[in-house]
Amino acid sequence: MVVDRRRSLPLHGQLVQQVKARIADRRLAPGARVPSTRDAALLLGVSRTTVTTAYEQLLSEGYLESRRGAGTFVPAHLPPVATPRAEAATAAAGLPPVRVSAFMARLGDWRPPAPAPHAVIDLSSREPDLRLFPLAEWSRLLRQQMRRRPLGRSPSHEDIGGLAPLRDAIASYLRYARGVICDPEQVMVVTGSQQALDLCARVLVNPGDCVALENPGYPEARRLFGAVGARVMPVPVDADGLRVSRLPPRARTAIVTPSHQYPLGMALSLTRRLELLQWAQSPDRLIIENDYDSEFRYDGSPLPALQGLGDTSRVVYVGTFSLSMFPALRIGYVVVPRPLVIPFLQAKWHTDRHTPHLEQGALAEFMARGHLARHIRRMRRVYRRRRDVLLDALHTHLGADVTVADTSSGLHVVVRFATGRVAEQARRCGVTLLSTAACYADPASAPAHEYLLRFSNVSERLLAEAVRRMAAAAH
Repeated sequence: MVVDRRRSLPLHGQLVQQVKARIADRRLAPGARVPSTRDAALLLGVSRTTVTTAYEQLLSEGYLESRRGAGTFVPAHLPPVATPRAEAATAAAGLPPVRVSAFMARLGDWRPPAPAPHAVIDLSSREPDLRLFPLAEWSRLLRQQMRRRPLGRSPSHEDIGGLAPLRDAIASYLRYARGVICDPEQVMVVTGSQQALDLCARVLVNPGDCVALENPGYPEARRLFGAVGARVMPVPVDADGLRVSRLPPRARTAIVTPSHQYPLGMALSLTRRLELLQWAQSPDRLIIENDYDSEFRYDGSPLPALQGLGDTSRVVYVGTFSLSMFPALRIGYVVVPRPLVIPFLQAKWHTDRHTPHLEQGALAEFMARGHLARHIRRMRRVYRRRRDVLLDALHTHLGADVTVADTSSGLHVVVRFATGRVAEQARRCGVTLLSTAACYADPASAPAHEYLLRFSNVSERLLAEAVRRMAAAAH
């Protein structure tokens, strides 16, 4: 065994690691005696304290045992120890892998998204511009919560749906900003909108149920509801949003983005909204309204939520603070009809008990003092300018070579290039784009050369520069 003082792993950790590896591959056989701490220290050129620390850890984990008056030994009856080398040998032998659940099998061949390649200009990132967030005020409120809240207190059943001050603040905000009709008791604080959708899938959907989803639509919703066993049925959209007349007769649940269709950007027209609410009046039907970035509407005031337009008992409303504040906050919310409050609380309790209290308390104060409303107003002006710069650059440099979808709201625009040369040029010159193909039920049927251009975290200068670079191949 050797130790390398240049490694970041401490010397005693290196010894622990190497002894375990030698026990696993039987170079240290069961019953074998290991050198004394004094001898090992001399052999390896390290202090005796280093060896003693390593041996103590191995003794505590059961890899070694001490015999009074005899020394330190590998246990005689130690079961086989798995190592990466052993796992590779098992795979090479053709042994079947560990069986996963049907839920995981239905998720399909999913892998975590690969990191975006290094880009001079990244138009694929969903990040809001954190440089403009009032971080000093947020930090101050977070420190206050750390002083006020007993950090050792165990979660209670009252905590499941979120801290009362934050639920009050969210309900008040949604009433005046989004036209949502709710009481604080109907608001559940969750760990981001993805957990809200997960709770909807757990509480509302049985295997075999038909769930309608916009096509194109949010791909993570398609995977999630498909994984719980639902038959996810794509429903086409047009300039007025979801084509309600095309909803499958057997559909029990419809997942929609009525204020800003994801990804194409149009709003669901009033006629279609009323049709959808009428559709939900049939027994056992519900609408899940994903209102992910409705605060950022640039042509007129934000559109009221679908939930406040009709029978609120037929709509589950989902929102998040990830885009209006910052993604690392991981706080979202779901407003549920009164008969579903207890089932949602029960599902939340068995998922993660509660969303972190410190951030909830700070957010409640942040909203109550008007910081969130002011920040949203400021960012709406900033993002409108960036959208305008991007649209002007597309018109100036690409003209007829690009078609732009609805741009009245949101933090991205969807464009279709006349040829693939523009996207190829973007990759070559350090501009990262995001294809919309994953948003379609059949990615192969996605329109050619259609991309999301996200502008929230890119300066006006770099937005114009990105388009100039992309246009270089088109002319």
